[in-house]
Amino acid sequence: MSYIDGFVIAVPTANKQKFTDHAAYADDMFIEMGALRVVECWGDDLPDGKTTDFRMAVKAEPDETVVFSWIEWPDKATRDAAMAKMMDPDNPDPRMDPTKNPMPFDGKRMIFGGFMPVVDVKGRGTMMREK
Repeated sequence: MSYIDGFVIAVPTANKQKFTDHAAYADDMFIEMGALRVVECWGDDLPDGKTTDFRMAVKAEPDETVVFSWIEWPDKATRDAAMAKMMDPDNPDPRMDPTKNPMPFDGKRMIFGGFMPVVDVKGRGTMMREK
């Protein structure tokens, strides 16, 4: 069963191109390590909530745009192996080096996590449900 890593970050709106370049550089690495798909989404229609919302979740400032991203892996084992390889302290992937690919956003406000799909609906009514 597939496995999803999800991310929500606040990016200075003026850094949209820097973010896109940063993501393209890193996303190739995820694909090389087995990811099936990487999607980076620039916030467009983010309503204000009363209790919480995307902007509040990452403490976005007025001059920032919320980005929602995910990586689809074939399974958790592939994801775990890729993360271990990327973060190997003895041989880290150079694309993870912040001096070579600096984050154009405040990484301390990023929220992220791994998710096990339980419902996966695809076009023409094809649906997968966890049993």
